Amino acid sequence: MDPRSLIDDLLEITVVASFTAPGFRVRRRLYAWEAPAPDALRDRTALVTGPTSGLGRVIAEGLASLGARVVLVGRSEERLARIRDELAERHGQDRFPLVVADMSSLASVRAAADRVLATEPALDVVVDNAGAIFPERRETEDGIEATLATLVVGPFLLVGRLLPLLRRSRGLVVSITSGGMYTQGVRLDDLEWGAEPFDGTRAYARAKRVQVALVREWARRLRGSGVTVNAMHPGWADTPGLADALPAFHRVMAPILRTPEQGADTVLWLATDPAEARPGGRVYLDRRPRPFDRVPSTRLSSAHRRALWDAIVARSGEPDPAPAV
Repeated sequence: MDPRSLIDDLLEITVVASFTAPGFRVRRRLYAWEAPAPDALRDRTALVTGPTSGLGRVIAEGLASLGARVVLVGRSEERLARIRDELAERHGQDRFPLVVADMSSLASVRAAADRVLATEPALDVVVDNAGAIFPERRETEDGIEATLATLVVGPFLLVGRLLPLLRRSRGLVVSITSGGMYTQGVRLDDLEWGAEPFDGTRAYARAKRVQVALVREWARRLRGSGVTVNAMHPGWADTPGLADALPAFHRVMAPILRTPEQGADTVLWLATDPAEARPGGRVYLDRRPRPFDRVPSTRLSSAHRRALWDAIVARSGEPDPAPAV
């Protein structure tokens, strides 16, 4: 075995060292990572959901720095405009269109997708980053539990609607997942926490597990289409979302948390290196594919992934965007 792979695998086993800043620094030195070439994404178009703070803000800035046109998708027009103005001033040109959308609302996501389809001739990269943790169970206007709606159903609908542009560009979808997904299985009989007592943090982690399972199913169904779908785990990055959702964890781990830039590194690497992004259906951490499961009880069979897909299609209110063949 390559000694570098052995060190990397040992880091991965420890979890804490792997997910924090020390793991990032060791791997960067170990593999002599190179930064993406300047203007690597010139004449390319990327779309980022949740770009106004935290990891999404850094990803949007990183894509812009590489020359991409970046479609900024978020709930607040005021916050989106502020980010657009900052990016335009920094890069000397306004190539950052705004699309206001609430990912928990099917009507809002449909309208956002229709606008992108009408204004963008092609789409090279989609970064599914928007997310939220809800302290109490609540349902959206569509009658879907809010965590599942925001992290799973809305993004699923968005990607499905944008498939024509992604096919045209042989594009890449990157779903930002979370280390918490390793701790949760998927309850196909209770996806929306109707029977089990609701826990916001667990609901978030379970929704991320659903998201990752769907990544594998997207990849299977889109094989040969030119569209690549992967998940990416940023490690434990010091973001406002982490501080708000897990204040005690943030306080204890603060000295070794990753910077948002370290967390975003693999997204930019995948976006600029199509060969590494393919064939899809993978989950990445620090520029390497990682296991989908750490606990055997969380594994989903292929049959269960198909059943999960069908359940999300039904909640989206749309025809199946990628019927199985």
